Parts: sequence; structure tokens; C-alpha cells
Amino acid sequence: MVNNLEQGFFGIGIQNGKTPENLGVLWRSAQNMGASFIFTIGNRYAKQACDTHKAVGAMPYFHYKTFEDFFENLPKGSQLVGVELHEKSTQLETFVHPKRCVYLLGAEDHGLPKITIEKSHHLVKFKSELSLNVSVAGSIVMYDRQAKLRFKN
Repeated sequence: MVNNLEQGFFGIGIQNGKTPENLGVLWRSAQNMGASFIFTIGNRYAKQACDTHKAVGAMPYFHYKTFEDFFENLPKGSQLVGVELHEKSTQLETFVHPKRCVYLLGAEDHGLPKITIEKSHHLVKFKSELSLNVSVAGSIVMYDRQAKLRFKN
């Protein structure tokens, strides 16, 4: 029998993303890395040509007009993990990923808004001097989660 509380899940999304291509690349990575769903807050995008694996048909996509709408609808029992270069962020290399969480990335030029940083249960960052492309940053976070869970079990 499967214990749903032990299984865990994760979703990943972008707040106020700049380009639709970033969502397409993140969607493809999310499908490959075992995400349960993907979402956007603010800007909304349609199916992307860079989604060559057709993740759009295999994984739920949610859109929220505002951060408040998104935050009120976080999956029950999940923790919000903001990916942000911030003084309170934990280095990804030492971060312990929650079993049930939602990763949120901001646009490359502005990052996550202040309210998002304040409401996040966790903040993580990379050992990087400069910001990364949002789809690359999301892929790194998902890979780190997958690698750590693989070695844990």
C-alpha cells in the first residue's frame, strides 16, 4: 500500500516571466524531472514550440493572475520554496528539499517581489555571482531535488 504522505510531490512555476520560451523550456525540464504540475503567476503563455516532448499535454498547467490568488491555492501541506539571490537564502548545495513543495522563480531582471520573498517558507540560491536564465535555474533546482532524493532512498 502506498502512503501518500510519504510519497511527496512538487510543482514549479514562474512569477511575471519575461518570455514564453522560458516557460516552454521549464515545462520540458519539469516533465523530465518528475514535476507534478507547472504554473505561472502574472504573465500567461500558450503552448510553446520549444516543448518538443509535448509536456503541455502530459502535465497540468495552472495560471494565477496574482500572487495572492496563487498563495491561497497552494496545495494542502505543501511549502513554498522561492528561488532567489537573497541574503536569507540557503545555498542549494545544502538545502533539504521538502517532500511536498512548490518552487517559484521570478523574472531574470527583477527576481521575486518582496511579498513573495516574505511569504516563502524557504529561499534557495546557487553559488553564482550573477542571475541565471529562469528555465536554467528551475532545471538546476529540480535536478538537485531528484539527485538528493535518489541518494536518500
